[in-house]
Amino acid sequence: MVRLQGRAGTYTTQSGGYSSFVPKPLPPVPPIEIDDGMLTLLSNADRNLGRLDGATETLPNPDLFVFMYVRKEAVLSSQIEGTQSSLIDFLEFEAGAQRRGLPRDVAEVSNYVDAMNFGLEQIKKGKNLSLALIRQIHSRLLRGVRGGEHRPGEFRHVQNWIGPPGSSPRNAVFIPPAVPVMQDALAHLEAFLLSKIHMPPLIKVGLAHAQFETIHPFLDGNGRMGRLLITFLLTMEDFLSRPLLYLSYYFRQNRTSYYEKLQSVRDDGDWEAWMKFFLRGVYEVSDQATKTARKIVRLREEHRGSVQKTLGSSAGKALVVLEHLYQRPMVMVRDVREVTGLSAPSANSLVTKLEGAGILTETTGQARYRVFAYQPYLDILLDGEKGRRSAG
Repeated sequence: MVRLQGRAGTYTTQSGGYSSFVPKPLPPVPPIEIDDGMLTLLSNADRNLGRLDGATETLPNPDLFVFMYVRKEAVLSSQIEGTQSSLIDFLEFEAGAQRRGLPRDVAEVSNYVDAMNFGLEQIKKGKNLSLALIRQIHSRLLRGVRGGEHRPGEFRHVQNWIGPPGSSPRNAVFIPPAVPVMQDALAHLEAFLLSKIHMPPLIKVGLAHAQFETIHPFLDGNGRMGRLLITFLLTMEDFLSRPLLYLSYYFRQNRTSYYEKLQSVRDDGDWEAWMKFFLRGVYEVSDQATKTARKIVRLREEHRGSVQKTLGSSAGKALVVLEHLYQRPMVMVRDVREVTGLSAPSANSLVTKLEGAGILTETTGQARYRVFAYQPYLDILLDGEKGRRSAG
C-alpha cells in the first residue's frame, strides 16, 4: 500500500489565513499499486459488469430498463444532496399527477435526468467529454432549481469550501484549489479524460471522479456532476454497451467512508484505499443490477402469461399497456388511451381489468386525475430503497 503525503497534492496558505488544496495532475506518481486485493476487486468488478451487460440483453427492450435506471439514479443522486423527492414522486410528476404535497424539489430530479440524457446523447454523437461539454451538462443540471443562482454552466470565480452549514474557510472540512490553481487543474483533468493512457478503464474512472470532486469547480452541483461523470466515462470507454452502472446508492449507503476515502487521498496520498472502495462499489452495484434485470424478465413473462390467460378479448390491448409500463410504470387513463387508441370508456374498462389482474394499483385515492402504478415492477426497482412516496 502506497501512502505518501503530497502524492495527490499539497496545501497552500491563502491570504485569508486558510489553506486550500493544490492537486497534482493524474495519473498519480508513484503509479497505483495493484496488489492482490485490488486485483481481485478489479477482476470481480469487470466480471460483474460483463454479466450485467449480458443480463440486459435478455430483456425484451433493454432501452426501457435504461430509461428507468436513469430515473432511479437521478433520485438517489439528488437525495445525497438533500432532496426529499422519491422515485414515486418523480414518476407521478412525469405522469402529470396533480397530487397535493408533491415535493417542490422534484424539478431537481427532472433536471438530473435531462442532464444525463443530454450528456449521453452528445457522447453517442462522438463528442469528447471536454470541459466545454461538462459546463453544458452542468447548466442543464441546475437550470431553474436550487443552486440556479450560482451561475449554472460556469466554473467558479471565487473560492468555495466543503463543510457543514454556516461554516467558513477557517473551519471548513476541505478547501478546494483557489481559482487560478483550479483552472490549471481542470486543464490537466481534461487532458487525462481525453487521453488514451494505458490503464484499466475502471481505475481511470475512479481516479477521474475523485479528482473532479477535489477540484470542485462549480459553486453548486459538484457531487451530482461528479457522479454523472462516472456514467459518461464508462460509456466513452465502451465498457458497457448501455449506461447501466450507477453508484449513488452505494455512495449514499457508505457516505462516511466515501468522504473519508476521498479526504485520505488528499491528506495521505492513499489512492489505493479509494480505488478499492470504488471497485467494491462497482462490484456490488453491478451484481444488484444484474439480479434486478433477471427479476424483471421473470415478472414480464409471468404477467404476459396472466394477461393472455385471464383478459380474453382485451388481452391484445392489455399487452400493449404492459409493455408501456416498463417505461412508464405510473400512468393515467389518458396514457392508456394514447398507447392503445381506445375510447375513454374502453380505456377505463381496460384499466379496471388490469387492476383486477394485480398489474395496476390506483395510488391517489382521487376521483379525478387518478394515477395507477405498476407496483410489482416498482417493488423490484426500489428493493427496499428510499423510493416510496414522500409525506404530503
